[in-house]
Amino acid sequence: MDAIALNGVTKAFRDFTLDNVTLTVPEGTVCGLVGENGAGKTTAIRLLMGAIGADGGEISVLGRSPASRDFREAKQEIGIVLDEAYFPEVMTAAQVGGVMRGTYRRWDTARYTEYLRRFELPDKKPFKEYSRGMRMKLAISVALSHEAKLLVLDEATAGLDPIVRDEIIETFREFALEEGHSILISSHIVSDLEKLCDSIAFLHRGKLLFHEEKDALLDRHGIFKGTAEQADSLLPEAVVGREASAYGGVRALVRRDAVPDTLILERPTVEDVILFTVRGAKGI
Repeated sequence: MDAIALNGVTKAFRDFTLDNVTLTVPEGTVCGLVGENGAGKTTAIRLLMGAIGADGGEISVLGRSPASRDFREAKQEIGIVLDEAYFPEVMTAAQVGGVMRGTYRRWDTARYTEYLRRFELPDKKPFKEYSRGMRMKLAISVALSHEAKLLVLDEATAGLDPIVRDEIIETFREFALEEGHSILISSHIVSDLEKLCDSIAFLHRGKLLFHEEKDALLDRHGIFKGTAEQADSLLPEAVVGREASAYGGVRALVRRDAVPDTLILERPTVEDVILFTVRGAKGI
């Protein structure tokens, strides 16, 4: 079963349209959702969670439509972390746990307490006195303590220092290793997604430009470094995008199957693929 399925989903606003997006996240996999500000990542997540309705297309989350009456049941199996943690400022972590115990049928107090200990979160300090990193860790502790099958994460690592980000990414990796667990994570920090994700979906101006298995995506492309004349000699369809090199010449993302085998190429990063794809789409 697919943990998440969007089929031809459209949502129009006055100045933006999420346009005919089709995306599936199979059960047991981790999908990274990438895109610039305003690309449609948060809109897609709001649609998945039933916060807004689609204008067209079909959506399924854990086998249920967000528009259906029984979607409340599906939410019991979804852990969600947004780019800001929202808890009453006067509440402590211990009090948050008490509220969640009354919210989720399968709330695991022992697991929650273990996450508070692991993340070094004081359970008696008011939420308003937490740093941003502590706030995000509390939200993640809640998301992971009610036997969720699916995590939906919207910029959950944004604004955190690298050490805290690594700790959180490792926690998500541990969740994903458990049978039947799936994650959809949106982030501007592409290096985090490269560490965690099985597949990468790239939204650009409301359109899904690609969704591919990460390793296949990287294996299919290469980074060419050479002169402008050498780059010009390549087939137009071989070059995804190019830029002037800081040392003179050209740096380009190319499709390996469209260039000579003798051409020396470096392995790209996911960020390379995304940036050059945007440059190619703009004709740069």
